[in-house]
Amino acid sequence: MNKTEGFDYKEFEKEALLKLKQGVSLEGENGILAPLLKRLLEAGLQGELDGHLSSPEQSKNRRNGLSSKKVKTHYGSIEVTTPRDRNGSFEPELLPKRQTTLGEGLDHKIISLYALGMSYTDICDHLSEMYQLNVSPSSITAITDKIIPEIEEWQTRSLESIYPIVWMDAIHYKVREDNAIKSKAVYCLIGINRDGIKDLLGMYIGQAESARFWLSVLNDIQRRGVQDILIASIDNLKGFSQAIEAVFPKTKVQLCIVHQIRNSLKYVSYKDRKYVVISLQEIYQANNKEQAEKALARLDEQWSKKYPYIIKSWLENWDKLSQMFEFPDVIRKMMYTTNIIESFNSQLRKVTKTKRVFTNDQALLKLLYLVQIKVFENLKPILGWKQIMAQFIIIFEQRWNIN
Repeated sequence: MNKTEGFDYKEFEKEALLKLKQGVSLEGENGILAPLLKRLLEAGLQGELDGHLSSPEQSKNRRNGLSSKKVKTHYGSIEVTTPRDRNGSFEPELLPKRQTTLGEGLDHKIISLYALGMSYTDICDHLSEMYQLNVSPSSITAITDKIIPEIEEWQTRSLESIYPIVWMDAIHYKVREDNAIKSKAVYCLIGINRDGIKDLLGMYIGQAESARFWLSVLNDIQRRGVQDILIASIDNLKGFSQAIEAVFPKTKVQLCIVHQIRNSLKYVSYKDRKYVVISLQEIYQANNKEQAEKALARLDEQWSKKYPYIIKSWLENWDKLSQMFEFPDVIRKMMYTTNIIESFNSQLRKVTKTKRVFTNDQALLKLLYLVQIKVFENLKPILGWKQIMAQFIIIFEQRWNIN
């Protein structure tokens, strides 16, 4: 995030880091968090006025400049600029005209309740019960809509030129559209950059997951600056690997072994499952491709008559399932499964589990965006990255140093 509505995040981060090194408190009038709260309160007040002016009875009303007042908060006193309207009918609920104290903890709630997955109605009920604030769902909508410019900026931000590994997967939600409830796929890409730090490259909402939509996603990240992906870890969606190769032809595509095993076990009876699992383990836990192919041959010999579909699937996908055997263990452990992105999806589900249907795509994206901010803030390089990076540099020497 950079500048949004007059707030420069990079400058804020630099100043916050400097103050922390100098021993400055997070709280207090000169603390680190006061400027952030000021921006969020002012954005919320602007959202409330937008909601007020959008009503039919206010069709002739207009904005009429700004006023300011000092407000006491849990983080210290802050100067808050509040918007006005011409006919004076605007009565802000978030920070009423004569209120100069923001209750302790209320600032935390305003910032975090929506990000925790609460519905607009639940937030209104909570604020009313805890703080005697009567905020309408339309006002909450207007307030949360203020993050839309940030989302748009995040969606179009420049990416790095090369990512050693990118995991790709989709998560599905119910969204109301055209007076019907439809299943939508949220396409997610998590990459590790050359410093070993994970980053969510993008989230894209489309219809049911398809290779065609993945192609448009890959073209988008290419337009945003990605020149090369060394390894891509994906599930076995039909046409997915071809879509990757069409945009990034040099990328090594690894199908997720865990997905492959799950799909295989769907067709195995309970009494045989334990023994089939042992046979499959011998394949993906082999030391090299030659040993793995011998284990695959034993699987074929032992189970092909009873479970022909399993053998057919492994043989047809073997080229993409066995890419990991070209790499040393430290890289193989990272690429053989899409667990990293599935872990991220599980964190999304924790927040969204109470929402059976989203009102529209924008409501879904707003919430997922807020969740990902928490997930990806203050990340450090993955454990053992220097050793892993050394292996990447040796294997991909000519492609590693793309600017």
